[in-house]
Amino acid sequence: MASNNNLRAHMKQCFSAPSLRAYVAEFGCSTPTGTPDASALVATAVAQALGLYAAVFIAADVSGGHVNPAVTFAFAIGGHIPVPNAIFYWAAQMLGSTFACLVLNCLSAGQARTITVASVSSLPPHAMSNFPSFFAVPITRIATLMTGFGASILEGIMTFVLVYAVHVAGGRRLAAAATAPVAGMVTGACVLAAGSMTGASLNPARSFGAAVVSGQYQNQAVYWVGPMIGGAVAALLHQCVMFSAVPEPPPPQQQQHHGSVETVVV
Repeated sequence: MASNNNLRAHMKQCFSAPSLRAYVAEFGCSTPTGTPDASALVATAVAQALGLYAAVFIAADVSGGHVNPAVTFAFAIGGHIPVPNAIFYWAAQMLGSTFACLVLNCLSAGQARTITVASVSSLPPHAMSNFPSFFAVPITRIATLMTGFGASILEGIMTFVLVYAVHVAGGRRLAAAATAPVAGMVTGACVLAAGSMTGASLNPARSFGAAVVSGQYQNQAVYWVGPMIGGAVAALLHQCVMFSAVPEPPPPQQQQHHGSVETVVV
């Protein structure tokens, strides 16, 4: 009976007004950013950093500004968000990414295809086969000479850095919106460091939406396994090792004097 009451309470919380606003915020702040041209890596990093900065800043006060299933997973492991809510967060993030990629494809498919074909037309035939035939959305893919295991490790390390930075920036001393510039800068740095090797997704929803719209599902496990494990390790390290919970001391007693009677307020 108690378990049924707990389940009913959790489901009621999942569909409460604040939770629904949080899902909408996570859906609306999923924006794809990227380019298949390696020469534009710096521009991609800047676009990723600014885009994530805006998305997290907008959604920080409503949903926490996760924008990333790996971040939501980390907060669920740390107990900062109930698991049922985390599932709805994941659904909103993946649907938002898919919708954003679909809109991007509908609005700029022809232009993106023309630019991309022109930029890779000088490649030999065997190299052309590594490029997808659908260039309108920013598909994340690993380099030809890189293994899926190595790419997963690299994505996991970068996501670990991102999630740990988000945990530190979102601590008690700073406001929730302070995570926006930190998340943006870390993501931009990771794109510069590993964008040419794995695409530097750091976000399973970002890779998922582009894969659904483009039909290119190669190496999807890389962008789920690595970031999820990296985010989980960051959450556990932050909560259990670096900043383990310490009981707060009781507030000091305040003494008030009313004439000759001394009153102690606890």
